[in-house]
Amino acid sequence: MKKSKLILPSLALAASITGCDPKSAESTNSSTSEEEVTMSEEEQRPSPLRKISGEINGKSVKLQYGAPSVKGREVWGDLVPYNVVWRTGANEATYIEVTEAIEVEGKVLEPGKYSIFTIPKENQAWTVIFNSDWDLEHGHFQYNENNDVLRVKVTPSMGTESQEVLSFEIADPGIIVKWEKMTLPISIK
Repeated sequence: MKKSKLILPSLALAASITGCDPKSAESTNSSTSEEEVTMSEEEQRPSPLRKISGEINGKSVKLQYGAPSVKGREVWGDLVPYNVVWRTGANEATYIEVTEAIEVEGKVLEPGKYSIFTIPKENQAWTVIFNSDWDLEHGHFQYNENNDVLRVKVTPSMGTESQEVLSFEIADPGIIVKWEKMTLPISIK
């Protein structure tokens, strides 16, 4: 009988904690939710597969990416070389799905699914690429420039605090990519 008296308050506490949404105070122009895709033990991988979805100015946006960790490695210029196409994640290509036309850095991207690649540059704007081959099993190893739909320039910033795991966020100004000390804000309307 004592066990059941302890379980009910514990369940109520757990429900109240999980019911809190720290993202509810976000801007009215964008909102996001994130989930880590659950896999069986034999499918577990060092860079978990993540999916996020949300709205930017009332337009639905979904992203899927592999989330690598820094793990004490030198990221920029080493693990991720400068001046070379990067899948902007790990494992298969990162992709975005939009149901309506959006403006990315002032250029129109039609509805559809697109892989996202970047070309990191040292101390310069990066090239962000949207490619029609969105379902690439091996990311940049299968990248074909002939299928690029849109290329834009975005200037990253380097901060002082390090973020261990790569993340994508749907937040002002559109999509924000963060990893290690780098933040890449991609403007979307």
